[in-house]
Amino acid sequence: MSQEKVDRYKQEKANRKKIMRKQKVMNFLRKGVLTLVALALVGWLGYSAYDIYESGKERVVAEVNYDAVTNYLNGLTADETTE
Repeated sequence: MSQEKVDRYKQEKANRKKIMRKQKVMNFLRKGVLTLVALALVGWLGYSAYDIYESGKERVVAEVNYDAVTNYLNGLTADETTE
């Protein structure tokens, strides 16, 4: 082994706990991000499926008779023109 390799090995051995802790933290963060992405994807798919289901249902239509309002407004414009 060359001296560089020996020095690198000694340095890695001295910092092994720090390196292992850093790897554990990175693995935890990676799993956390992947979990968040998976939850967002499942939520989005669920919302999309629910929206498609709701759009397929028949909607209740209500009719509104605006004759009284129209007559009132026409009466107002007729009064303004006569004055």
